[in-house]
Amino acid sequence: MQHFSSGSARITSVGYWLGMLIMLLTVFGCTVAPTTSPKLRIDTSALQAAPSSPVVAAPSATTAKTAPAAVTPEPPVKPVKPRPARYAWNPGKSKKGPVTVVVSLSDQKAYVYRNGVKIAYSQVSTGKRGYETPTGSFKILQKRKKHKSNLYEDGDMPYMQRLTWDGIALHGGRVPNRPASHGCIRFPHRFASKLYGITGLGSRVVIQDYHPGDELI
Repeated sequence: MQHFSSGSARITSVGYWLGMLIMLLTVFGCTVAPTTSPKLRIDTSALQAAPSSPVVAAPSATTAKTAPAAVTPEPPVKPVKPRPARYAWNPGKSKKGPVTVVVSLSDQKAYVYRNGVKIAYSQVSTGKRGYETPTGSFKILQKRKKHKSNLYEDGDMPYMQRLTWDGIALHGGRVPNRPASHGCIRFPHRFASKLYGITGLGSRVVIQDYHPGDELI
């Protein structure tokens, strides 16, 4: 019984001091202060000294636009002038005799014979489509150095030599190396003047589809 009492006294003693300790803590408010982290100080002097204007980044090599290459202008193209109609004139090969003019529609050329000898040739322009020059053998019916067409307002017909009374004639005019007239036979102006000087009323003009001769005189 004594042994039990001694143990009880120890328990009572321990409990007493635990109670006293709790009371002291309560009275004096001894609590554990929370741990506070130190404040972080930031140096703002660098921010205040920064420039107020925005900084523009330089463009990279991939995004930078290259200036377009200078274009060298091409030299102006000069208009091609039509080549003058070709002709040849050698009346000295036969100085006398009747004159005959042979017009070839296929190669747009005329050949001039005097006393059966070829003394000249020239490119001509005969009737275009719808105004074809008639074929056949004709005589010169009328001659006029200056003449205007009765059918066409712009129809100047210098050195006109009429073949038919319905409007077919030899005369000077534009010769574009193709059929382009309203039925007449156009010669280069210089050739028309020369031919006018050696023909007469009644001189023979033969118009045919093809002439087998050459240009040699």
